[in-house]
Amino acid sequence: MYIPKNASGKLPAIAVCGPFGAVKEQAAGLYAQTLAERGFLTIAFDPSFTGESGGEPRYVASPDINTEDFCAAVDYLSTREDVDTERIGILGICGWGGMALNAAAIDTRIKATVTSTMYDMCRVNANGYFDSMDENARYELRQQLNAQRTEDYRNGSYALAGGLPDTLPDDAPWFVKDYYAYYKTKRGYHTRSLNSNGGWNKTSALSFLNMPILAYSSEIRHAVLVIHGEKAHSCYFSKDAFAKLKGENKELLLIPGAVHTDLYDNLEVIPFDRIEAFYRQHLK
Repeated sequence: MYIPKNASGKLPAIAVCGPFGAVKEQAAGLYAQTLAERGFLTIAFDPSFTGESGGEPRYVASPDINTEDFCAAVDYLSTREDVDTERIGILGICGWGGMALNAAAIDTRIKATVTSTMYDMCRVNANGYFDSMDENARYELRQQLNAQRTEDYRNGSYALAGGLPDTLPDDAPWFVKDYYAYYKTKRGYHTRSLNSNGGWNKTSALSFLNMPILAYSSEIRHAVLVIHGEKAHSCYFSKDAFAKLKGENKELLLIPGAVHTDLYDNLEVIPFDRIEAFYRQHLK
């Protein structure tokens, strides 16, 4: 929780989460702290089953539960005496950008949404990177993951998929090198971060294969700002998600020359002035 200095009265509030596989002490905390310095009450939270949040089994993700995480953060903010319930926004980074849009579609208490370097986790799990998987490849993945469920039940534990490797292969895709430069170095490493260490449990991917989270994003009525690095491997997620949004209060902001993780922590790249102006306009 970050409360602006010298704050008084009821404040505009923003719940922040992401990236997918990160913890609040990484990018989410940076966003929350910076926005608090600009006058917003903010909360950065760990999703269910990760970091310092509760829940068993550990290290499991779910499009439904993780959307609910945003709604639960709004529950909390809505009951604080120092929060104006008509001025609550959310901000999702990376995979939590998609969760933010899903929460925005269901929770009318949210008055403004920002996504930064967004991933659609359902799409990437079902279709692979750059939509490279076909139906047969998806069926093979289902077979592998369901066989893993049997093994997990037999063993009484959940096998982890593994985060980023400790040593990066020379032939690693460039976007993996981008992630490595953040999660496995002093720049962004954290002991509780799944991406920095053992990763999610393998069978988490199953729930994403059957549930497209952006099905109702076209029905979001409040303002949405979609931010992405122009050179990011993931930029197509934001472009396609933005194309589904309706209304004149929606904006796509592409940052020239920026790659995916530039929007995690690069204060010279993250457009905080624009984010602040957006929230001030729409959390009046």
